[in-house]
Amino acid sequence: MDSGQHATEQRSSMAGTILSLVIMVAVVALLTVGLRMFIFVPYEIPSGSMEETIMPGNMVFSEKVSYYMHPPKRGDIVTFADPEVVGRTLIKRVIATEGQTVDLIDGHVYVDGVQLDEPYVNGKESYPLSRTSPNADVTFPYTVPEGCVWVMGDNRTASQDSRYFGAVKTSSITGRAAIVYWPVTDIGVLS
Repeated sequence: MDSGQHATEQRSSMAGTILSLVIMVAVVALLTVGLRMFIFVPYEIPSGSMEETIMPGNMVFSEKVSYYMHPPKRGDIVTFADPEVVGRTLIKRVIATEGQTVDLIDGHVYVDGVQLDEPYVNGKESYPLSRTSPNADVTFPYTVPEGCVWVMGDNRTASQDSRYFGAVKTSSITGRAAIVYWPVTDIGVLS
């Protein structure tokens, strides 16, 4: 084999290796984008509105697959587009779904006349907020409109939620918070 042929084979081999790397990087990038768009999204929790269930600084995965098959249901912890601040994502618990009536009586939440058992609020009372968003008309009892859910933070004394901004459109829900994955001490499935 002459040196010219050997050099040509080396260049061809190098080009094949570079092409393989480019293809591998493109596939990984497409998979990452696809997973984020259709399967799950990571979020960092910025506030204490979901304490003690989820703490500020916790990292959670919000999965999207469930809502391809069925609408959100009461008890789900959902991530959704903030109705007040463009580009911000909030996380709260679904308390009632479309057509259900929410009422706050003596610090307790009632849905369709039945008081909810809410161990996740750790005894914190649920009262209407003293002021609501200028974009919302929240009076009690409140019937959740079609295509919407009523959401509240588990830390009822420190949460701006549907009591403030009204019902949330199900179309603005980005997923169901499923797992706390960071810090290691808080890893667990959300319910």
